[in-house]
Amino acid sequence: MIKMRLIRLLKGAGQYVVYQILWQWLSLLVQIVIVWNIAGLIEDAGKQGIRTERILVALGIIIPGLLLRFVCDRLYTAASFRASADVKRILRGRIYQKILRLGPSYREQIGSAELVQMSGEGVEQLETYFGRYLSQFFYALLAPLTLFFVLSPIDLRTATLLLLAVPLIPLVIMLVMLVAKRLLSRYFDIYYGLGDSFLEKLQGMTTLKIYQADRAAADDMDRESERFRKITMKVLTMQLNSTSVMDIIAYGGAAVGIVSALARFASGELSLAGVLMFILLAAEFFLPMRILGSFFHIGMNGMKASDRIFAFLDLPEPEVGKAELGTGNIDIRMEALSFSYEESRPILKGITLELPAQSFVSLVGVSGSGKSTIAGILMGRNRGYGGSLRLNGEELSRVSTESLMNHLTMVGHDSRFFRASVRENLLLAKPEATELEMKEALRKVNLLSFIEAQGGLEMQLASNGSNLSGGQKQRLALARALLHDTPVYIFDEATSNIDAESEEMIMKVIHELTKSRTVLLISHRLANVVGSDNIYMLKDGKIAEAGSHAELMRQAGAYRRLFEEQSQLERFAGGRRDSHA
Repeated sequence: MIKMRLIRLLKGAGQYVVYQILWQWLSLLVQIVIVWNIAGLIEDAGKQGIRTERILVALGIIIPGLLLRFVCDRLYTAASFRASADVKRILRGRIYQKILRLGPSYREQIGSAELVQMSGEGVEQLETYFGRYLSQFFYALLAPLTLFFVLSPIDLRTATLLLLAVPLIPLVIMLVMLVAKRLLSRYFDIYYGLGDSFLEKLQGMTTLKIYQADRAAADDMDRESERFRKITMKVLTMQLNSTSVMDIIAYGGAAVGIVSALARFASGELSLAGVLMFILLAAEFFLPMRILGSFFHIGMNGMKASDRIFAFLDLPEPEVGKAELGTGNIDIRMEALSFSYEESRPILKGITLELPAQSFVSLVGVSGSGKSTIAGILMGRNRGYGGSLRLNGEELSRVSTESLMNHLTMVGHDSRFFRASVRENLLLAKPEATELEMKEALRKVNLLSFIEAQGGLEMQLASNGSNLSGGQKQRLALARALLHDTPVYIFDEATSNIDAESEEMIMKVIHELTKSRTVLLISHRLANVVGSDNIYMLKDGKIAEAGSHAELMRQAGAYRRLFEEQSQLERFAGGRRDSHA
């Protein structure tokens, strides 16, 4: 079970595998010297008694030999650790670099849960593979040959018998491999599936509780966990059974060799020292291969983990754009833009629109009409679009990801915050931002006084900002976006599901941005888009109407009907609030 691609990929860690083999082999040679001295000492005692000089000579070899074996074992452990550390560093670095090359659209090709499991458990499997299994594989081949070379001059027949019995262990390993390959494939499929399911249900726990579907979700998890338990027990049973068989072969083979040596000694064909050498070293023919057998499941797990990792590393990468957008404002033009997540389900159907530099453009329409898909394409999250999308005359697909991120900022309705201080979350947008700049951004969104009352910029946020209200989270997201300071801002339902005060504050900041930036506003609430230079109303992936608010109202089409319906509902809701007051 040696995968050359894996070894080539991790050539930096390969040297430590060689060191492990070297230290084990040197330890074996030292053990042979120690056994030879002990056997000679016992033979001398049986023949003529032991002289003090002979004992001192033997001790002068045995004691340093034991110390040398201890040093070799420590060096082997150190090399094993270095190999493991290098594997984790190299592989996780490769996975990270692959994610960067895939760009913002990487989630189109791999799930987040699988990626986390691959970077965690998958890499850990290969850490053990390189740290223990690989060196043991080569040492298990080298040790019997070394012992045969040493013992064959003493008694060729017994040494040959021991050497011929050693391949029985890898034969068992090969038979087990035929069963294990399919079993481990199922094991990892179920394992990664369980991780995806668990993450999905954990993230949706609030929704499950609201609709009292948490019990059904828990039952689903129980069933999936039971499947995983059963497949795990099958893997463990297979490993236990194979270990038992290998023990029988290893110790049985050593016993056969010892019996052969004793028979040769009884017939006078082998000296006392010779028979003691075979008795004390017979097990060493089999133990390296036996230990390899115990690492067999590690090797198989490592192979399956490497298959997953290589499948990810082999994912087709989008053509990397290298064009830079330069400084200044950005003009955006879309012509016959089309996109579909699945071939049979087109989302955008020939969208043509313009976002001139320093303009305020809005996208409106019912849910599913394609508004957020356009934002995703602009941010590089949705690739493989048809038609043309140009920024300052440069096709989006030719623009480098770094340049795109430096010129466009998007604020959605679910901006992510990390369990850290407010300062650390703000510095994500501008690492070199001063305290004055961060406070000014917070002041603009009317959040500074609240933050200062909670400890200032060192205020600690809970996971995803759960210790903030919905409106406060959105205002903090806007403050972070202001620090990024890019020529283009995209607001995708940034005012949905928040209180009226926060919505008003956010819209005030957005209107201020329109004086010097290109702003694309996606909103379900038409009252927020009234001041736009141009409004595009999408329906079924197409532009149904376009124009300013006044122009669309004069057209008396779908936009006007939706606007009047929303206005009537808001007046009704306002009247009800007044009557309750």
